[in-house]
Amino acid sequence: MCGIVGLVGRGPVNQRIYDALIVLQHRGQDAAGMATGDGDRLHLRKDNGLVQDVFQQRHIDRLVGNIGLGHVRYPTAGSSSSAEAQPMYVNSPYGITLAHNGNLTNSDALKADLFREDRRHLNTGSDSEVLLNVFAHELQTMHVERPGADDIFQAIGAVHRRCQGAYAAVAMIIGAGLVAFRDPHGIRPLVYGRRPSEWGYEYMVASESVALDMLGFEFVANVSPGEAVFISDAGEVAKHQCAPPVVQAPCIFEYVYLARPDSIIDEISVYKARLRMGEHLAGRVLEYYPGRDHDIDVVIPIPDTSRTCALPLAYALNVKYREGFIKNRYIGRTFIMPGQQMRQRSVRQKLNAIGLEFKGKNVLLVDDSIVRGTTIFQIVQMARDAGARRVYVASAAPPIRYPNVYGIDMPAVEELVAFGRSEEEVSRLIRADWLAYQHLDDLIASAQLGNPAISAFECSVFEGHYITGGIDGDYLERLSRTRNDRSKQWLEAGLHGSQAVMDLYENA
Repeated sequence: MCGIVGLVGRGPVNQRIYDALIVLQHRGQDAAGMATGDGDRLHLRKDNGLVQDVFQQRHIDRLVGNIGLGHVRYPTAGSSSSAEAQPMYVNSPYGITLAHNGNLTNSDALKADLFREDRRHLNTGSDSEVLLNVFAHELQTMHVERPGADDIFQAIGAVHRRCQGAYAAVAMIIGAGLVAFRDPHGIRPLVYGRRPSEWGYEYMVASESVALDMLGFEFVANVSPGEAVFISDAGEVAKHQCAPPVVQAPCIFEYVYLARPDSIIDEISVYKARLRMGEHLAGRVLEYYPGRDHDIDVVIPIPDTSRTCALPLAYALNVKYREGFIKNRYIGRTFIMPGQQMRQRSVRQKLNAIGLEFKGKNVLLVDDSIVRGTTIFQIVQMARDAGARRVYVASAAPPIRYPNVYGIDMPAVEELVAFGRSEEEVSRLIRADWLAYQHLDDLIASAQLGNPAISAFECSVFEGHYITGGIDGDYLERLSRTRNDRSKQWLEAGLHGSQAVMDLYENA
């Protein structure tokens, strides 16, 4: 999960791209970057860190030009080195820079092809560099001095044929313009909009509609799955369906956690979807009380994402909704922090319990999802330390039992607390009095009601079905070895398997 933005303006775009990246900061806190085009010159700044730390005023001043793109990174494939911050750049052909959100599932095979057949050198382990070089090679085969829209669309069609996985990307071609494209299933989100100026329309593409809203751009449309939208330097717009139609399947986790609630993704309001999740979750909670006479005194969300879900849940249960945790807003989102030790350490730095809301009460904690389980384990303990009599937990998402291969850091099954365990076993591990998970059908219904035209969602973390295909046990095992926090720790300690998970929780 990353955030991308592109802008074709009638004046300097540097400050507006910076502002858009600030709006999209929730999508990645590991690194940030921006590239702008000024005629035939490219200007680039990227580094590890938050947007406000990567870009000082002197950097913004050097990023001149009326066209550009930006990126905030959440590390999923490759390392966390600053060399892998985006945008990525190649000088041949024309000079192309690209920002990418998602993950290619056949990047290893593509790397071999790029070296052996396309004669292209890769300098990092990032699949985003792979995507850029595939696009650059296909564009180079056009053999034109300056590519037009048809040339670019033809190259992107070849990208779709070669690349598998999830990708929403924006690329700037020096001297030509900006192109945004999305994988054939539309797994990762991408929208575009426009704004009138004195000299004509300005255009913007972004991961979420909220970025358009904040910068005063009118929403035009989602970039459809398999579609490319090209905006020339002169502000002329062309669209083309570059891949044949397949089943559209946006990532359901965008609505659970990743996106801001004020965004609309594929015509579905994230806010309303989360409200409906809370309504459905209330029914799940009441399954623990056959007579519907529950003993819950208060509903407390775990800030921030679960607030929207917790409100209708409390209303349906006819109990008080209270803010029981105060969040330190200078600590990043723990789920997207690179490294388990950092995630664990930040929980108590991030949250502090208000004792008055817990003391002597039966408390229902509402979380958006439970992934590794260590965060909710610590929060349950915080509630007990604050004096709660009983601590119940409700998750707006179903049990996460399978790794994600499309750009979310859930790479290995041994990191997932629900893998191979019943709800009761997970409840004991996190030391809750009971744990209620959302039903998958209810989660899908919560999103689908916003846009009934979408017949499927990418739900692999819940059901283990990977819609792009090509994902087998060997692939998941390789992914586990390269991207799993805990497996590295266990190898060092000589531990492995489920016993190590049990020991981790028992000693937490």
